[in-house]
Amino acid sequence: MADGMVKKSITQKLTAAFDPATLVVEDESHLHAGHSGSRPEGETHFRVTVISKSFGGKTLVQRHRMINEALAEELAGPVHALAIKADMPQ
Repeated sequence: MADGMVKKSITQKLTAAFDPATLVVEDESHLHAGHSGSRPEGETHFRVTVISKSFGGKTLVQRHRMINEALAEELAGPVHALAIKADMPQ
Protein backbone atom coordinates (compact mmCIF):
# COMPACT_ATOMS: atom_id res chain seq x y z
CA MET A 1 0.00 0.00 0.00
CA ALA A 2 1.45 3.35 -1.04
CA ASP A 3 2.09 5.96 1.59
CA GLY A 4 -0.54 8.68 1.53
CA MET A 5 -0.22 12.32 2.42
CA VAL A 6 -1.58 11.89 5.96
CA LYS A 7 0.89 9.10 6.73
CA LYS A 8 3.74 11.22 5.36
CA SER A 9 2.65 14.18 7.49
CA ILE A 10 2.45 12.02 10.63
CA THR A 11 5.91 10.58 9.92
CA GLN A 12 7.44 14.03 9.34
CA LYS A 13 5.89 15.59 12.44
CA LEU A 14 6.82 12.74 14.78
CA THR A 15 10.37 12.68 13.40
CA ALA A 16 10.76 16.43 13.91
CA ALA A 17 9.21 16.44 17.38
CA PHE A 18 10.89 13.39 18.91
CA ASP A 19 13.98 12.43 16.85
CA PRO A 20 12.96 8.81 17.42
CA ALA A 21 15.32 5.85 17.54
CA THR A 22 12.40 3.87 16.10
CA LEU A 23 9.33 5.16 14.31
CA VAL A 24 6.66 2.97 12.77
CA VAL A 25 3.53 4.54 11.26
CA GLU A 26 0.94 2.03 10.10
CA ASP A 27 -2.22 2.92 8.20
CA GLU A 28 -4.81 0.47 9.53
CA SER A 29 -7.75 2.11 7.79
CA HIS A 30 -8.46 -0.99 5.71
CA LEU A 31 -9.20 -2.86 8.95
CA HIS A 32 -11.96 -0.36 9.77
CA ALA A 33 -13.74 -0.13 6.42
CA GLY A 34 -17.41 0.56 7.00
CA HIS A 35 -16.89 1.58 10.62
CA SER A 36 -17.48 5.00 12.11
CA GLY A 37 -15.01 7.58 10.88
CA SER A 38 -13.70 5.53 7.96
CA ARG A 39 -13.60 6.95 4.45
CA PRO A 40 -13.26 5.04 1.17
CA GLU A 41 -9.91 6.74 0.45
CA GLY A 42 -8.52 5.53 3.80
CA GLU A 43 -5.95 7.31 5.98
CA THR A 44 -8.34 7.54 8.92
CA HIS A 45 -7.00 4.94 11.38
CA PHE A 46 -3.33 4.77 12.32
CA ARG A 47 -1.06 2.93 14.74
CA VAL A 48 2.24 4.57 15.69
CA THR A 49 5.23 3.24 17.59
CA VAL A 50 7.61 5.94 18.77
CA ILE A 51 10.76 5.00 20.68
CA SER A 52 12.54 8.17 21.77
CA LYS A 53 14.75 9.60 24.50
CA SER A 54 12.29 12.51 24.53
CA PHE A 55 10.03 10.37 26.72
CA GLY A 56 12.55 10.10 29.56
CA GLY A 57 10.93 10.72 32.93
CA LYS A 58 7.44 10.97 31.38
CA THR A 59 4.43 8.88 32.36
CA LEU A 60 2.53 6.90 29.75
CA VAL A 61 -0.23 9.53 29.76
CA GLN A 62 2.31 12.33 29.28
CA ARG A 63 3.91 10.47 26.35
CA HIS A 64 0.54 10.01 24.67
CA ARG A 65 -0.31 13.68 25.21
CA MET A 66 3.01 14.70 23.64
CA ILE A 67 2.20 12.68 20.53
CA ASN A 68 -1.38 13.96 20.41
CA GLU A 69 -0.08 17.54 20.61
CA ALA A 70 2.41 16.93 17.80
CA LEU A 71 -0.41 15.54 15.64
CA ALA A 72 -3.15 17.96 16.70
CA GLU A 73 -3.85 19.07 13.12
CA GLU A 74 -4.26 15.50 11.86
CA LEU A 75 -6.40 14.49 14.83
CA ALA A 76 -8.66 17.50 14.27
CA GLY A 77 -9.08 16.57 10.62
CA PRO A 78 -8.50 13.40 8.67
CA VAL A 79 -7.44 11.02 11.46
CA HIS A 80 -10.35 9.37 13.25
CA ALA A 81 -8.33 7.00 15.47
CA LEU A 82 -4.73 6.79 16.61
CA ALA A 83 -3.27 3.86 18.53
CA ILE A 84 -0.02 4.80 20.28
CA LYS A 85 2.96 2.92 21.65
CA ALA A 86 5.46 5.40 23.10
CA ASP A 87 8.54 4.28 24.97
CA MET A 88 12.18 4.95 25.79
CA PRO A 89 15.00 3.10 24.00
CA GLN A 90 16.28 0.04 25.88
